[in-house]
Amino acid sequence: MPGLTLDAGALIALERRKQRVRGLLTVAHEDGWSVSAPSTAVAEWWRGRTDLREAILASIEVEPVTTSLARVAGEALASVRGATLADAIVMASAALRGDRVLTGDVTDLSRLRAHFPAVVVLGV
Repeated sequence: MPGLTLDAGALIALERRKQRVRGLLTVAHEDGWSVSAPSTAVAEWWRGRTDLREAILASIEVEPVTTSLARVAGEALASVRGATLADAIVMASAALRGDRVLTGDVTDLSRLRAHFPAVVVLGV
């Protein structure tokens, strides 16, 4: 079953209560999809504890950066000039599970589709 992988921009949009993101997450949860974010995306987003941030974290799975995930992301960095580590980890994470990516930066993550052509990138 497919899932949804969030980047920092999607987490920020959730925190800002953007309706599109909230709607997509509601549908994903109702359809039994996993919703996750790599720990690097959480680090980019997190700026201190709030009740809302804690609620967002409780509603998703936070994926650690494993050696295999790091290798796949590193290969993407080698093949896509100008890609960032955080974006490569998000795309690698989604690719390894067959997830879609929800992002605040469609342009940068879409560039990484050159390395991860099967990953669908959705904008917040």
